[in-house]
Amino acid sequence: MTQPRANDDLHRIIAEIAQEISENAAEIERAADAKKEGLAPGDFGIAVALTGGEIISAGAARTAFPLQSIAKVFALELALCAIGDNVFKRVGREPSGDPFNSIVDLERTCGIPRNPFVNAGALAVVDILVEQLDDKSQAGAVVEFVQHHAGLTSIDLNDEVLASEHEGGDLNRAMMSFMRHHGNLHSSLDEVMEAYVNQCAIMLDCEGLARTGLFLAHTRRNPDDKAADAVATRMRKLLALMMTCGHYDGSGDFALRVGLPAKSGVGGGILAVVPETAAISVWSPNLDQHGNSMLGVRALEMLAHRTGWSVFGPPMIG
Repeated sequence: MTQPRANDDLHRIIAEIAQEISENAAEIERAADAKKEGLAPGDFGIAVALTGGEIISAGAARTAFPLQSIAKVFALELALCAIGDNVFKRVGREPSGDPFNSIVDLERTCGIPRNPFVNAGALAVVDILVEQLDDKSQAGAVVEFVQHHAGLTSIDLNDEVLASEHEGGDLNRAMMSFMRHHGNLHSSLDEVMEAYVNQCAIMLDCEGLARTGLFLAHTRRNPDDKAADAVATRMRKLLALMMTCGHYDGSGDFALRVGLPAKSGVGGGILAVVPETAAISVWSPNLDQHGNSMLGVRALEMLAHRTGWSVFGPPMIG
């Protein structure tokens, strides 16, 4: 199939999915395992950024939302750039099977978080960034990274997220104290919390998030170009962790239904990646029991089915 024809098909598919999600939102959420029962379905947005430069979107794709845990992917990229695989001396690479804010695993593993996407792991990653960066850049490193990759002149931070994390971050501080007890947190709790809260509060819309995440799609190795090959190898590591750990204890179900590496956030967003093809962002605010957008997961399932996009087999378009 030629690329123009494939892109025409993709425009049609995305428009159809947005319409079907909107028409059937209540039914979809009733069938899901909602975190809070009885909520009216919220808006839904979707955007696909293709490696060729085109962005295709539908629905509330220009409605901004806080990234929350999606920002953990970008923090991990910065940490891997800074110290390479030494990151994995501080955090594990295995799915947790527990909620994202569980402290239980830390006791089992003597202060080594199960993976970089549970809260404890993300805090350890931020600690690495605070150690590696100077005082002026450490608190805003992920914000600046997102601003650059989204092609924006400025980034807004969500005031409610900033306030709630600063005022109610007792569990995160407890996890940091536990890690410090075991020698796995080196910076001050306040410095780590400031940087962590700032990255959680980043506001983007679906188009901006898809554009930001497009760097993850560049996975083609090139042994003749050592620098490019190193980047592609790093992207593969990030995507592997997104596939196995990106939806916490719902990661296996997501892999089965969608078949793409992805990372969710409790702000209702999900970033998914089709290697060498596209980055996809979906958003809708109502969450399932695992903290994943119910309409977002369903939309990605529909998109993967209709395009054939999957890391487990060849596509039908593109």
